[in-house]
Amino acid sequence: MADMSQCEISHELDAIPTLLEAIVARYGFDFRDYAPASLRRRIAKMLEAEQLNDIPALQRRLLADAACMERFLLTLSVNTTSMFRDPGFHRAFREQVVPHLRTYPFVRIWHAGCSTGEEVYSTAIILAEEGLYSRCRIYATDMNEAVLAKAQAGVYPLSAIQEYTQHYIAAGGKNCFSDYYVARYDYALLQPALRQQVVFAPHNLVTDGSFNEFQMILCRNVLIYFNHSLQERVHRLLYSSLCPLGFLALGMRESMSFTPHESQYDSFDCRNKIYRRNPQVCTKSSSSELRWVG
Repeated sequence: MADMSQCEISHELDAIPTLLEAIVARYGFDFRDYAPASLRRRIAKMLEAEQLNDIPALQRRLLADAACMERFLLTLSVNTTSMFRDPGFHRAFREQVVPHLRTYPFVRIWHAGCSTGEEVYSTAIILAEEGLYSRCRIYATDMNEAVLAKAQAGVYPLSAIQEYTQHYIAAGGKNCFSDYYVARYDYALLQPALRQQVVFAPHNLVTDGSFNEFQMILCRNVLIYFNHSLQERVHRLLYSSLCPLGFLALGMRESMSFTPHESQYDSFDCRNKIYRRNPQVCTKSSSSELRWVG
């Protein structure tokens, strides 16, 4: 197959809505409100990987082959992450947020769009070092079950450990980072104790509802890939899932400005994009909810 140029792809843009509608009808995954430019790039990447000439051919394969749909999900998912990514944020979480979390008898934290889990384990390490992990439950969710499986395994390339160690130190780590993993050939296996209080489960921010009430939600570097209407929908979901005075953490390029609930949050740490919900009575969404207890 000859490589398709962006120009050639642009001639097929009218086929993208049809493709997305077919995916919703067949699998229930809704990408219709994803940022168009990002969506086009990822579809072009998928065409090249599958050695297909046009979008209708991709649609036929996706509808007929569930394994191809899994590969498509991986292509659409943005899985660029690392342990203690943005060390300043993790230091702020440790020094500013954790003292407030201590005041709760039990703490529920939601990593929404957790990808391959590096930031989930970063949170677990901080909570363990601060003596809070035993009375926490971390819910780590993603729409892509393949990346969830990687997250649950807790196995990462040994080549990345030097970078993770530097981030850990910059984030205020209190121990030796090597205490948290065992080296096996070219991989580092994280200590099983870090998974003890984590629940990994599929959840689609686009289509699924609230499933619990949380003292903190981390949805970092996810919303930038959605268009405005989908961002608003997700913000409503996050707000309905957060307890009064609960914390919401966004990515460094994301903001609460011009969102539906902007006035209902206080900027707790503007630099590190940590917000705190105003102390109002929590009103749950009227939509059906998938609820985990504990």
